[in-house]
Formats: sequence, C-alpha cells, structure tokens
Amino acid sequence: MPNYLITGAARGIGRGLTRHLLSQGHRVFLLDSNLPELTTTTTHLLTHGFTTPQDFKTSHTDLSSRSSISTAITDATEYFQGKVDVLINNAFATPHVWSGNASMDSTDVDIMSEWDHKLSVGLTAPFLLSRLCIPLLTSSSTSSSSPPPSTKTSPPGCIIHISSTRAHQSEVNHEAYSAIKAGLIGLTQSMSVSLGEKYGIRVNAISPGWIHVENENGKGDEEGRKWEDGLTEGDHRWHSVGRVGKVEDIAKAVEFLVNSEFVTGTEIVVDGGVSRKMVYPE
Repeated sequence: MPNYLITGAARGIGRGLTRHLLSQGHRVFLLDSNLPELTTTTTHLLTHGFTTPQDFKTSHTDLSSRSSISTAITDATEYFQGKVDVLINNAFATPHVWSGNASMDSTDVDIMSEWDHKLSVGLTAPFLLSRLCIPLLTSSSTSSSSPPPSTKTSPPGCIIHISSTRAHQSEVNHEAYSAIKAGLIGLTQSMSVSLGEKYGIRVNAISPGWIHVENENGKGDEEGRKWEDGLTEGDHRWHSVGRVGKVEDIAKAVEFLVNSEFVTGTEIVVDGGVSRKMVYPE
C-alpha cells in the first residue's frame, strides 16, 4: 500500500484525510507545527484502531524553518525505508485572514511579518518539501536492501498541492491566503513539467471550497462534535449539490489523482458547484 507524507495533518482536512488513508491500509507520516493538536490527533487515531508506529508517525515540524523541514524528511526517509508514494502539501499558517481584523493599510499590526510567515509555510515549504522528496518519490525500493532482479520497478510517486477556490475568488483581508493558494496552482503547473520530464513525477492540485471540519480538531473531540453540527439548511442549499463539503470529498479527489497515471499539471475544484454560481446582493 502507498506511503503518504502529509503536512498540516493535525487538524482540519489534513487530519480527516489521514484517518481516511489509514482506514484504507496506507501508512502516513504526519507533519504539523501545532504540538497540542498533533498530540490530540495521535490519541484520536489510536482510538480509531490505528497503532503507531506500524500505521503512522507524527513529526512536530516548523514548516517556516528550512532546517526543521530537512530534519523531518530525514525522519520520514527512515520511517518509510526510503520510499514515499504521495506527498500532500496541505499546511497553511492560520488564521487565513490577517490577525486582529487588520487590513493592508493597518499600522498597528506587523502585516509584513505575517505575510512572510504565511508565504514560508504556504508556498516555500511545499517547494522545498517537493525538492527534498524527489529521491523518495523516485525510489523503487521499500527497504534498504536492493530488490531482486525479477522485481518490477514501481512507478514514481506523485505530489498533490492543496490549493483553494480562494485562488480565484477572494474575501476582504485575505491577500496572503489568496495569493499563496494561487501560487500553488502556478507551482503545480511548473513542477508538473519539470519533474514529469526528468523523473516521471506527476504533480496536481486540489482546490477545496467549503469543507466543514469543525469536528476535526481537539476542541471538536472534547465536545463530541459531528460533521453536521453548526450547519444550517441554508448552508447546504447554497451548494448546487445540496450540501456542504466533507473531508471524504477531498479524499476521493486524492484517490483519483493518485490512481490516474495520465493526469498531471491539473487543478481539481471540489466545491459543490459554488464557484460556478452567480450570487447577487439581496
């Protein structure tokens, strides 16, 4: 079964995706900078029957630090014995909006410091992780020993960037989020050509719309939240498909991209049709 490396895996889409992949028998290496949430996620996964370290391993990693990223990849290399099949760059520095209700013209908040941090986590880290994972994605062996001559060489792994529909539509005071998510789409296109031509590595992007994940965190665990909690009929009706998005919707898109050998350089929008819907002011 494929080995997955996922960033931002301690909560939200990353956590739900990790649980889904483990349920399918895959092994997952989870990277996240939020240690309390990472610890909570470990407990959450254990209660769902997944036994570390056979099934998964966590890494408390500062994705704004290049040295921390390098250390995490070294650990992942050892854990997976040199072979990663899928790298999912999912992490983003929260909150998505500027802190403290700030705006571009605010003088009481260090907007540029926030910009630099979000950029390093949301765009530089995916670029660096992708570079460092090239040897792991192109390795044909799942162990340190050489495979016998009769063993069929496995195909190269693939990379999936988690972008957002906010790469195409924005909200007030989301400059960093929108710009970085749009940058991931550009990175996807460029990397698919560079890495595909040289290594055969496929690179694609998934752009989620509203994926409800209020139950995918430590507070949600404490309160026993379910996916549908907090959602209204109006929230569901706003979507052309009749409901708000689930983590499983992203998991299905991941499975499609992993198994589609003829798909690369592509953005898959998973938003229930919202971005195709004209909305007029009331």
